[in-house]
Amino acid sequence: MLNPAMKLAANIFDKPDMGATREGFSKGSVEAGKADPRVVVLSADLTESTGAHLFAKEFPERFVQVGVAEQNLATVAAGMAGYGKIAFFTSYAAFNPGRNWEQIRTTIALNDVPAICCGMHAGLLTGPDGATHQALEDLAMMRALPNMTVVSPCDAEEGRKATVAVAKLAKPAYMRFAREKLPTMTTAETPFQLGKANLLWIPKSGKAKVAVFATGPVLYNTLCAAKKLEDEGFDVSVTDVHTLKPLDKEAIVREAKAAGAVVTVEEHQVHGGLGGAVAEVLSQEAPTKMTIIGVQDKFGQTGTAAELYEEYGLGVAHIADAIKNIGNTAANN
Repeated sequence: MLNPAMKLAANIFDKPDMGATREGFSKGSVEAGKADPRVVVLSADLTESTGAHLFAKEFPERFVQVGVAEQNLATVAAGMAGYGKIAFFTSYAAFNPGRNWEQIRTTIALNDVPAICCGMHAGLLTGPDGATHQALEDLAMMRALPNMTVVSPCDAEEGRKATVAVAKLAKPAYMRFAREKLPTMTTAETPFQLGKANLLWIPKSGKAKVAVFATGPVLYNTLCAAKKLEDEGFDVSVTDVHTLKPLDKEAIVREAKAAGAVVTVEEHQVHGGLGGAVAEVLSQEAPTKMTIIGVQDKFGQTGTAAELYEEYGLGVAHIADAIKNIGNTAANN
């Protein structure tokens, strides 16, 4: 059952609006730029692919084209941030932070300056670009850095809100964006606050057998799985964890304790991403039976979004089965 307080799009299971989270960055960066003249955007020769073109058109004097030089991209952004700018620097996540992690660590995180790494085309949904361009390790890389906020929007609207919010943060941040157009689940009225997870699906019976936490666009398949299970009489809760750092520990512990079993879903390696973050919290504050759904220590490959989701166990049926399995196991113990 959808949580009406969260203002989810009413048509998400029928004919949802489609959009890529990178499109949310495009709109959000322009919005942030209009609100604050300190906002600048940098690109590494991928202006349209990353969605930076809208900002470049609106504010050409505040747009910097660095070229194919991702390490320079990070250090130039760090320098601009050190002199008072709020610098969004954009490229494919395989290169940004994949190629320039050391520069991000040393010049941005260590100095605690407001430069925001925007990793575009993250996850499996780069499809035809294949394994080399499918960043599946980026959340783990960036979550480990001190001073770093880590955000993974679920849809284009949440991507817009996240971009505007991070611009106001005045801190280092990593934002993860996808290429593929997928259903828009949230609306302009859906609450968004960095570090505060959103409970989007509440159990029809009032008691969830499993608490499910998801991040990024794969949240849509997770909500579809929750609906499928509800139709079968198996109630779950689903929480959108758009901010992996700082993590909303209170919401995670609350939902885990209420259900007694936990599933996390992410389009990322099962090591060091959302699942790892949730496990760290629960192991210390509320030990709970748990399943981590994600990429099982494998690289990506070429394929359509739908094919890759199925191949890597992120399809609706896979998610529903994993939720049901741990729920039944927990109930029998």
